[in-house]
Amino acid sequence: MLEALYKKNKKGRFDALMYIVSAIFIILIIRLFYLQIMDGEYYHTKAEGNRLRMVSVTAARGVMYDRNGQIVAGSRPAYTVSIVPTGQDIDPDELNRLATMLNIKPDVIQSKIAAHKGGYEPIRLATDITMDRVTMIEEHRHELPGVTIDVEPLRYYPYDSLASQLFGYVGEVSEDELNELKAENPETPVGPGTILGRSGLEKMYDDVLRGIDGGKQVEVDATGRPVAEVGRKDTIPGRDIHLTIDLPLQKAAEKAVADQLTSLRSQGIPAQGAAVVAMDPNTGAILAMVSAPGFNPNWFARGITSAQWNQLNNDPNHPFDNKVISGEYPPGSPFKIITGAAALELKKVTPNEMIFDSGRHWLIDKRNAEGEALGWLDFNTALAKSDNVYFYEMGNRVGIEELDRFAKLFGLGEKTGIKLYGESSGNLASPEYKRKVFDQDWYLGETFDAAIGQSFTLVTPIQMAMMMSEVANGGIRYQPYVVSRIDNSDGTPAEIFGPKKMGVLQVSKTVMDLIRNALRDVTAEGGTAGALFKGWPIEIAGKTGTAENSTGRDHGWFVAYAPYDKPRIVVVALVEQGSFGAGSAGPIVRDVLAEYFHINGAGTDNKNGTNANGSTTGGNTNSVTNNNSLGTTSTNTGNTASGSTDASGDNSSNTAVTGPQQR
Repeated sequence: MLEALYKKNKKGRFDALMYIVSAIFIILIIRLFYLQIMDGEYYHTKAEGNRLRMVSVTAARGVMYDRNGQIVAGSRPAYTVSIVPTGQDIDPDELNRLATMLNIKPDVIQSKIAAHKGGYEPIRLATDITMDRVTMIEEHRHELPGVTIDVEPLRYYPYDSLASQLFGYVGEVSEDELNELKAENPETPVGPGTILGRSGLEKMYDDVLRGIDGGKQVEVDATGRPVAEVGRKDTIPGRDIHLTIDLPLQKAAEKAVADQLTSLRSQGIPAQGAAVVAMDPNTGAILAMVSAPGFNPNWFARGITSAQWNQLNNDPNHPFDNKVISGEYPPGSPFKIITGAAALELKKVTPNEMIFDSGRHWLIDKRNAEGEALGWLDFNTALAKSDNVYFYEMGNRVGIEELDRFAKLFGLGEKTGIKLYGESSGNLASPEYKRKVFDQDWYLGETFDAAIGQSFTLVTPIQMAMMMSEVANGGIRYQPYVVSRIDNSDGTPAEIFGPKKMGVLQVSKTVMDLIRNALRDVTAEGGTAGALFKGWPIEIAGKTGTAENSTGRDHGWFVAYAPYDKPRIVVVALVEQGSFGAGSAGPIVRDVLAEYFHINGAGTDNKNGTNANGSTTGGNTNSVTNNNSLGTTSTNTGNTASGSTDASGDNSSNTAVTGPQQR
């Protein structure tokens, strides 16, 4: 009986063991079924993800051409070094070895890897490396797991800093930007490694210039090293754009600015920067645009270093700013064109009326520079010699409201509409503006200041070019533009841009003819710019100007168009802290016009028209104490006239105010 009981217990234990084993096998089979059948696709994809990597291939950006078909921004092949993330920290020895080969600090590589927020997209470490470094890396490839070398299109600017603010620069999309773009549009073609336009035309036309990136599927080994390419998606290059810029004229303008700034600084004049724009007055097409100082956009295309970035970012003269469209300056004497137009059109003065300049105005003690008196003057002579006293009187007769209205008629106080980021509107002096900003009354002396282009009035160089174009072409305001054509992928035109008429100046032809005649006499013998164009075979119409600057030397203006009788080009130059316009901005305009008309050797032998102390011949300055370009209030003091008081505080004094002689 005991034996039977033993056999029964033994069999029971065996059966229990069999049940347990069977249960385990059943569980394994079920799990295997679940993994292989139910979740098979998921784990297959995950396994393939460990074995295969999708590597993006950057598309070439579209080419920028000048008006004659010359390339001003394109792409060239360049070697790029990347590292494929493995999910593990890079070995310190590998990091130091790679840093030595690339001649960059290990911390730089480490920071780029640390900034990568997951995924297996290659991390770009260096761009445009030399063949020597390519060879070195290839020779040590077995020591650098995950490191790859690819040939990619690199944005290339063949003329370095030429028109840098206009053309702009590019940079790789950051992961934060990419996440934002995908949140806005899940179907965005922008992906890791995509090159985006960051400023200028590169940014404005980024959706045109930027192509569609492709990709390649590569097989990697256990260390993450690519061993084979198993698939590829071709890139689609960006589309080309054609500009209105004339490359030879742009080069001439750049050289003229560089030479002039160097010359002025050698004389002790601390010229900080300059803005130059050349425009076709009959269409609005921009022929040249210079803002100095500039920068080299190739630095960004290759990957800017910390030293280069600090150099640009800490430059007090703001090399990233396009001063042509964003710089705001008092217009100085070129504003006398508007004051004169208002006075003549409103019949506040006749062309032949003689006004006596005794050196100071008879209502308020505002004077010409150094007390000079030009005697009896008619309109033509007053504008040609840029007489302040005459135009003080024009301001007195016209009034600030009409000055403001005529300034708006010429397009000041609002953006020109040029298709570029960062354009400023400028500002117009008015009692409303002063009341709004400073909560102060308006005084007659401020009207005098506004009449000669000071007070609260601010303009951009592009606005001045548009104003001169209206004078030159008979009063038509064209919207400035810099892109004339966008191509399809096959090179055929997709969009063509031309003149866009924005309005017609409501000033009579008789008045405009009087102004044009006076502007011609500015550049003739006896005018404030007569020496600049002495001996020229064509007649130039122009206007000099010196805009007061409360933070340093005065800014120099020169605005011109040519030929006088059949205008083909308008050129405007502004030199920051360049002092007198004829001596600082004038030579730049002359050199640009000389290039445009292929004139050699004409003009004054004195390149700058000034000496170290800034003296020139003829003309007057805007003799006012206040410079409101930075928002300062007027400090004019004077007596009452026609019920107006020229004072913002004490009205008891009659202090004479003089300034440097203006060109």
